[in-house]
Amino acid sequence: MNTPVLTIDERHNIEAGAWFGKLSQALRNDILSRALVRRLQDGAALASRGTAAEEWCGVAAGAVRVSTVSLSGKQVTLTYVEPGTWFGDIALFDGLPRTHDADAHGPTTLLVVRKPDFKTLLAQHVELYDALLRLNCRRLRLMFDQFEDLNTRPLQARLAKQILLLAKSYGTPQGEEIRIGLALAQEDLAQLLGASRQRVNQELKAFERDGAVRVEPTRLVVLSREKLLAAAER
Repeated sequence: MNTPVLTIDERHNIEAGAWFGKLSQALRNDILSRALVRRLQDGAALASRGTAAEEWCGVAAGAVRVSTVSLSGKQVTLTYVEPGTWFGDIALFDGLPRTHDADAHGPTTLLVVRKPDFKTLLAQHVELYDALLRLNCRRLRLMFDQFEDLNTRPLQARLAKQILLLAKSYGTPQGEEIRIGLALAQEDLAQLLGASRQRVNQELKAFERDGAVRVEPTRLVVLSREKLLAAAER
């Protein structure tokens, strides 16, 4: 099979991924040789809750929005899958249906490994089992960290931490500022934090007054990482 055609930046995002970068060269090459490139427009559906799992994906550019539907019928964002991150392996392992909806947030490029190729990779590379086990252990630790934050930290601290994470994943330095490239409405931020849009808006205004961030339509600009770090630890 041929290596998928990615742009230089997309290839860098995959190769520099914290998980993918630790795999052996042979395994990385085999994954890339079996992967297809899929480019999605903003809002394009990738997976639906309750459907069978057929693909394992790595985000090469953009973001994948993972969401669910509340009892009132409202679509609620749970997380965004960032460049360099792989997902979809859990349902391929246990054979159960997808647990959430997933769609492209902004123009998004994916590397897609189909289920038969995923099974072949597992059969030919024992290393992949251990690597995916470590990946899922990390996911579990992050999930418990989020539970702890939700139950022990005030909204201001959780919001500061979330902005710092977004800046790390999607930030572009511009002088002393960091512009977050991911387009997020305040409602999106509120859903990520389990809070109301009104409360998030109040905290963002407080950060603006303190000179920590600048709020633009659908964009956040970090003015002071130090002030956000202090708020996150408060």
